[in-house]
Amino acid sequence: MAPADLSVDLFWSPVRGELREQRLTLPAGSTLRDALAASAWFEPDQIATLTAGIWGRIVPLETPLRAQDRVEVYRPLTVDPKEARRQRFQAAGSRIVTRHRPLGRKA
Repeated sequence: MAPADLSVDLFWSPVRGELREQRLTLPAGSTLRDALAASAWFEPDQIATLTAGIWGRIVPLETPLRAQDRVEVYRPLTVDPKEARRQRFQAAGSRIVTRHRPLGRKA
């Protein structure tokens, strides 16, 4: 690795329960789009439709990368989180909260 190169880790979960990880060595000044293209996981025309981020924050594909960045590719949501919670509540028939505030008398 030349001194001007940078190393980044790329993470992608194509389906639930599967995690792919790849270490990439890119030239200095590379962008998030360059990292996705270098991975060979995605077709060139598919890259523009992906939602990706660095260290858990969604950023534009033209964002420059820094050494040791964690590049993540996100799947689209399959169900609205609020609707999923409603469905879990209906199935369980009780509240889904781990800690409850003690019930007290109203003043």
